Amino acid sequence: MSEKKVYTVPLGSIIDEFQLEEINAPVDRERPVQRSEVNRPGLALAGFFGYFEPGRIQIIGLSENDYITHLDEEKLREVFERFFSEDPVAVVFSTSLAVNPVIIEIANKYHVPLLRTATKTSEFMAALIGSLSVSLAPRITRHGVLVEVYGEGILILGDSGVGKSETAIELVKRGHRLIADDAVEIKKVSAKSLVGSAPELIRHFVELRGIGIVDVKRIFGMGAVKDTEKIDMIIKFEQWVQGKMYDRFGLETEYTDIMGIQIPTTVIPVRPGRNLAVILEIAAMNNRQKKMGYDTAKEFNERLMNMTF
Repeated sequence: MSEKKVYTVPLGSIIDEFQLEEINAPVDRERPVQRSEVNRPGLALAGFFGYFEPGRIQIIGLSENDYITHLDEEKLREVFERFFSEDPVAVVFSTSLAVNPVIIEIANKYHVPLLRTATKTSEFMAALIGSLSVSLAPRITRHGVLVEVYGEGILILGDSGVGKSETAIELVKRGHRLIADDAVEIKKVSAKSLVGSAPELIRHFVELRGIGIVDVKRIFGMGAVKDTEKIDMIIKFEQWVQGKMYDRFGLETEYTDIMGIQIPTTVIPVRPGRNLAVILEIAAMNNRQKKMGYDTAKEFNERLMNMTF
C-alpha cells in the first residue's frame, strides 16, 4: 500500500504572505510547515504537554501573554525551556505584543523562530488556517478542462479529441474564464470543497488540434483566465451512441467521487451540430438554481403528477 504523500510549505512564504516580523532573525525560512492546523499553547505554557503537536504553528495571543507576564523570571525560564525543547515549527505573537528578552534568548538556544503580527489573534488564525489549508491540501491531477461559467466551476471530462478544449475556447469567447486545460490539479481544501488549478508549466495555455498551443491570456486578455476555482459540477462528454437512453428530464442526479467528496455530474452526448458551449452555460445556470432551492425537473414532474385527465 503506497504511503500518503505529505506536502509542505516553507516558513518563509508564510512570513512573506502575512508580512510577519522576524523577532529573532535570522529565521530559517526554509523550515517546512506540514500542518494546516494551528495551536494556542495555553495548556503547554501551564506545563501540560499531552497531545501537544510541535508541527503546528503556535500562536500566543492576549490570554497567553497575560499569563506569561505574571511569571517571575525563574518560572518564565522553566516554562519556555520546556516549551521550546519540544521544537515547535514557529511561534507567532499576535496583536503586536512585546516579547520578553528571556523568551528570545531561550528561543535562540533551541533555534525556534519567533514571529510577530499586528493582526488580532482570531483574525490571524482564520487567515493562516485558510492559507495553509490550500497550500497543504491533498491533491490529485485529472485529465480534463476546468472553466468558470456564471460563477460555477465546471470540470469537463471526456476522451481525448471529444471537444473539451474547443468548448473551453468558445466559452472564453462568450465571456467566461479558463482555469486549466488538459491537466487539472485538484486540491481538497476542506471536507466539502475541491479547488482546481493548472500546473504552472501549462497555466493559461490551451492545445487546439490543427492549430497548436494558444496563450488564452494574451489573446483574450486577463479577464479571460483565472488561477483557481472551486469545482461545483462535472460535465462528462461522450460520443453520441445511437439507441442509448440519455436522461431527458434530469430527475436523478449523478455524482462523481473525488477524494471522498461527491460532485454533481452530468453526461453530455456529443455529436456534430450540438452547441456545447451553450449547453454548458445552461448546465451552470441550472446547477445554481438547484443550489438556491429550485429544481426545474422536480417542478415539471409535480405538474405532470397534478394533471387531471
